[in-house]
Order: sequence, then structure tokens, then C-alpha cells
Amino acid sequence: MKLQQLRYLVEVAKQGLNVSEAAEKLHTSQPGISKQIRLLEDELGIQVFIRNGKRVVAVSEPGKEVLRISERILREAQNLKRVGEEFSREAEGALTIATTHTQARYALPKVITAFVQRYPKVRLSIKQGSPTQICDMVVSGEADLAIATEGISLYKELAMLPCYEWNRSVVAPQGHPLFSLDHPLTLADIASYPIITYDFAFAGRSKINQSFHDAGLSPNVVLTAIDTDVIKTYVRLGLGIGIIASMAFEPGQDQGLAALDAGKLFEPSTTKIGIRKDAYLRGYAYTFIELFAPHLTRKAVDGALHHSEDEA
Repeated sequence: MKLQQLRYLVEVAKQGLNVSEAAEKLHTSQPGISKQIRLLEDELGIQVFIRNGKRVVAVSEPGKEVLRISERILREAQNLKRVGEEFSREAEGALTIATTHTQARYALPKVITAFVQRYPKVRLSIKQGSPTQICDMVVSGEADLAIATEGISLYKELAMLPCYEWNRSVVAPQGHPLFSLDHPLTLADIASYPIITYDFAFAGRSKINQSFHDAGLSPNVVLTAIDTDVIKTYVRLGLGIGIIASMAFEPGQDQGLAALDAGKLFEPSTTKIGIRKDAYLRGYAYTFIELFAPHLTRKAVDGALHHSEDEA
């Protein structure tokens, strides 16, 4: 049994049982992958994949368990490699952060700048996606950390570390009637205009919906987007008022727009970091986490990971 054979198994499953795509992803040949998988099946005495002619069409019941164990073995092999690198190349390596647009654009720049200055030899990569997509990246090993507001708690493989609370502002073109109200902003005021805000899976959208529901209001959401800058663009065009994360409004740069604090109208949301419970973190990963959330020291992170493993 070889690690390479396990990699072939896992990649074929990951590519939807398409051996050709797995071969392309691993930069090898389709016959080579098929041969090694059959050799492994012969050694194990079971059929991992069910075939129809030369096509792989399903995973057998014992094959599902083999895949689960193979994934764990490959993760542990990667952890072993990281242990060696931690002591032989303490300030070198790679760190991949999976996050949403709002975090990448507004919350992370200062952190990334400080991290790069401290670890110039670490290759830092930022991958963006929906909360579900970025959590999948961490679960599959494509990323080391997920940073998001939604989604992380849905994954049993991930430990969840709360970072900071944030709330929302309403943005509208300068001179909009909302800025001339003779009373504090209310949900009814907001609901009287077309609304542009985040897609349901993003940035605490569920909190927005819940607040309107609790107030007995049905807001007219005319447009949703995953990108805060897209929301502000369509607000400038006059298609509606925007509800965005307060940190995403930049008075000096968001020309033509003004904002009203809506923090008292919506329940705050919490941005979190998601890490695989069985991950081995390099020292610089702990530094990145603490730069992003100063209360998440190495001791705090290790405590959360160990607590999560005990619950698993």
C-alpha cells in the first residue's frame, strides 16, 4: 500500500468519479491511476469503485470507508510534513486563507500587511467564495483557515473560533430622504424603499431577515449580491438603498454615498475562523490568527482545537 495509491483514490472521488479529470489534476496518466487503484483493491481484497466497463460509476459500501480512512491518512501525512517544516524551516512555507469578499476587502488588508512584513518568506494565498465554498476548501485541505460569518458551524470537521462582532449600516445616495428624518432610523423607514443587500448565504443576511420578520415587515429586496462593492454600485445607480457591513463603508472613497448606522436595528453578527479539528498549524498560522483576532492566542487556539476534538 502506497500513499500515492490513496491519493489516486481520493482524487477520483473528488473529481466525481472521473478518472481522466483526476489524472489531469495529478499530472499523471489515466491508465496509471486505474492500474494503481486496481492493485490497491487486490491488496485490500475489496472493490472500492463499482465499474461499468471501463467507467467508474459508483463507490461501493466498503469503498466509502476506505475513502474516509484514506483521507485521514493523507491529512496526517501532511501534518507530519508540517511538523518537520516547523522545525527545519520555521519562517518559510505557505498559508492559504479562504474567505468571503467582505472580509478579504475590508477586514484583512491590515492583517495581511503586518503578516507579510513579519514572514516575508511565507507564500500567502487568499481564496474567495461563499461560506459553504470556503468551508469546503478547509475540509478538503485546499485552505488552512476559513474566515466567515456564516456556515462554519454547519461543518462537524471544523473547530469554530469567534473573532469579533460587527453590525450594519444603511447606505444611500447623498441627499436621500433618509438623511432628513426627524426621528431615529427605524426598520419601517428602511422597508419603505427598495433594498439591495447581501445574498442570503453571506454576511449575516439571516440576521437582517429575522429583524424585519420580528417587526412584522416585508422588505422589498430588489437585488442581492455577494460583493459589497457591487451593492454600493447599484445604490449609486438609484436602484435602492443598501444594507451593508458597517466596516465596508469608507467615507473618503465611497463618493456620492452617505451612511446611517443601523446597529440598533439588527442583531450583531460574529465573524469566525474555521480550522480542521485534526490540523497541525505552523507557528506562523498562529501568528496570523492572533493578528486578526488578538484574543486568539496560541494557547486559546490550541484549547479550542482540543475541546473540539473531545466533542467529536
